Amino acid sequence: MRIGELAQSAGVPVETVRFYEAKGLLPAPVRLANNYRSYGPRHLARLHFIRHCRNLDIPLADIAQLVSFDPTSGADAERIHSLIEQQIENIGKRISELETLRGNLRELLACCHGHGTGEKCGVICGLEQCEPSHCTHCGHPGNCAKERHSR
Repeated sequence: MRIGELAQSAGVPVETVRFYEAKGLLPAPVRLANNYRSYGPRHLARLHFIRHCRNLDIPLADIAQLVSFDPTSGADAERIHSLIEQQIENIGKRISELETLRGNLRELLACCHGHGTGEKCGVICGLEQCEPSHCTHCGHPGNCAKERHSR
């Protein structure tokens, strides 16, 4: 099959196929007499493998390692497990960071001091770094920053 057919079958853009091929994640295709690339079932299977890895947020560098491993080798199996365990650890760290981010956004919402006409939005003031006693940008005597600093 040609690159467009492969890309469509895998549900990826043609550029993604070329990118994975350039990165060495996808085996080089056979070149036909007209210099067109010819892809087969193994290319489609590899693209599905890569997409599954990416859906699990596995970085391309780790995918490159995974495709180079011999899944029947005990030593490689240990490295595969280690790589996936590291990915689980990375995701745990990101979850923690996202929970902190959610808390920061909730604190930002607490900066809202109503929606009075002519008043600057408290959320915008919070984003502009309100002073603890009043917002230096709008002069509102709100306590959004004070609430943030006391937590």
